[in-house]
Amino acid sequence: MNLTPLIQSFVLHFGEMGSHWGINRTVGQMYALLFVSEKPLNADEMAEALGFSRSNISMGLKELVSWRLVKLQHLPGDRREYYSTPEDVWVIFQTLAEERKKREVDPTLTMLRGALLESPSNEADRHAQARMEQMHDLIDLTTSWFSDIQRLDVETLQKLMKLGSQVQKFLEFKQKLPAFMGGSDANPTKE
Repeated sequence: MNLTPLIQSFVLHFGEMGSHWGINRTVGQMYALLFVSEKPLNADEMAEALGFSRSNISMGLKELVSWRLVKLQHLPGDRREYYSTPEDVWVIFQTLAEERKKREVDPTLTMLRGALLESPSNEADRHAQARMEQMHDLIDLTTSWFSDIQRLDVETLQKLMKLGSQVQKFLEFKQKLPAFMGGSDANPTKE
C-alpha cells in the first residue's frame, strides 16, 4: 500500500503532533492513516503502509482500542481483524474528550478533594490548600460545563461554537438590560 503525497503529509504531521498531545508518534500516524483510509485496514496493511513492524502496529492498535478511538470489525470470509475510525468527527472529538477527562482530569479532582479534606498544620499548608481549592473549583466548574456541552446535539453545539465572542456580547447586554429597563437591580453579579 503506497501512500499518496497528500496522505503521507497528513500522517507524518499527525504523528509529530501526537507527541505534543501525549501519544507516541507511531500511534498518531496509525490513527491518521485509519482516519483518512477509504476502507477499514488490517494490521498487515498498516505495517506495510507506514513501514512499522507488525508488533509495533499491534501495540498501537491496543492503545487506540483502549481509548475507544478505533472500531474493530471482521469482513466476511476473512479471519483478520480490520480497524476503522468513526465517520463522524464529532463522535471522535467527544470520545477523545471523555477519555482524557477519565484519564487526566478525574484523578486530579480526586487528589484535590483528598487534599482539601486534610487539616493544614502550618501557614504554608494553609496557603497551599487555598491554592488547591482554587484549582479544584476551576476544574470542577470546567468539567461541569463540559458535561453540559456534551449533552448538546451536534447541530446545537456547532451553532454555539460559531457564536464565539458573540456570547460575550450577549452576556454584557444581559448585564445592562435591568438598568435599561428601569429596574433598580443593575448588579451584574446577581442572578
